[in-house]
Amino acid sequence: MGVDSLRAPRAHRSNSLHPGAWWIWALGLGTAASRTTNPLLLALLVGVAGYVVAARRTEAPWARSYGAFVKLGLAVIGIRLVFAVFLGSPIPGSHVVVTLPEVPLPDWAQGVRIGGRVTVEGLVFALYDGLKLATLLICVGAANALASPSRLLKSLPGALYEAGVAVVVALTFAPNLVADVRRLRAARRLRGRPDSGLRGLLQVGLPVLEGALERSVALAAAMDARGYGRTAEVPAAVRRATAVLTLGGLIGVCAGTYGLLASSGAGYGLPVLLVGVAAALGGLWLGGRRSVRTRYRPDRWGPRAWLVAGSGACAAAVLIWSGGQDPAALQPPVVPLAAPTLPLWPALGILVGLLPAFVAPAPELAPRPQETSS
Repeated sequence: MGVDSLRAPRAHRSNSLHPGAWWIWALGLGTAASRTTNPLLLALLVGVAGYVVAARRTEAPWARSYGAFVKLGLAVIGIRLVFAVFLGSPIPGSHVVVTLPEVPLPDWAQGVRIGGRVTVEGLVFALYDGLKLATLLICVGAANALASPSRLLKSLPGALYEAGVAVVVALTFAPNLVADVRRLRAARRLRGRPDSGLRGLLQVGLPVLEGALERSVALAAAMDARGYGRTAEVPAAVRRATAVLTLGGLIGVCAGTYGLLASSGAGYGLPVLLVGVAAALGGLWLGGRRSVRTRYRPDRWGPRAWLVAGSGACAAAVLIWSGGQDPAALQPPVVPLAAPTLPLWPALGILVGLLPAFVAPAPELAPRPQETSS
């Protein structure tokens, strides 16, 4: 077996990666981000997600929304720091940066203050907290840029099809909005009109809203023409069994998850969780019998999809395990203020998330325009 056979092939319709694998990978990175406030690990997660997006992103319109999620993450960090400055922080600190005028509040608002002392410890705590939320948003943006929403909708079980349509429409709103803004700003620049500042934003906003309304009307017409919402007649016993299995499975998942998280319920947590998942899957399978839709060329879950999904799950598992072994490395203290360190095993677990950049099918390169000789 040569080296060429181990390389990731060029992506085409028959070997393209299952969209669910991208979402499992991204949710695994997001789970890892939710377990730590260490800025070095969070920055490593952002770097892993960004590298995979840069290596495997296509030229589709929905694939260009990653930059918008990065900007949104930076805005979240800025807003969190502003709140820490003007509304205070629950972290006590001794290194005072500035003392703002404090607004007196009534007795019923005890514990809340506006203004007062701004400490370095409080700002660092707010920075760590905002960076964690920003990393979660960037991981979701990576999945949104790599997984096709229409193919993801086609892969959902029949029982979740109607809910999946709403989710997919919501997920495609941000990419379409970004594409409309770019298109309108480019058109305004070609006409010599301002495209930045408050004036340019106001003049671009109305066409963007008009385009969103037109897409909504077109989507509703297309769904109505394709018979969206049609259901097949099923026996009453099947409907009752579906309701019992789905509701009981969800209760079992909640109880099992609580048992795993609680210190006293670890013995029954895992069995109850597995029984709940099995019951919920059975309810979804029975509920899918009401759906009368068919699938044309369904996406296959191949070995590369397992590797991509497993890399994200591995990053999450390593961070969860490390949280029980060395919690101080994942949650660096800010009182007393100290520089964070990079723990070895969590960093290696996060680096496993780079695997999709090497095993996922590579997107086709855009053809270059041919030069014509005069």
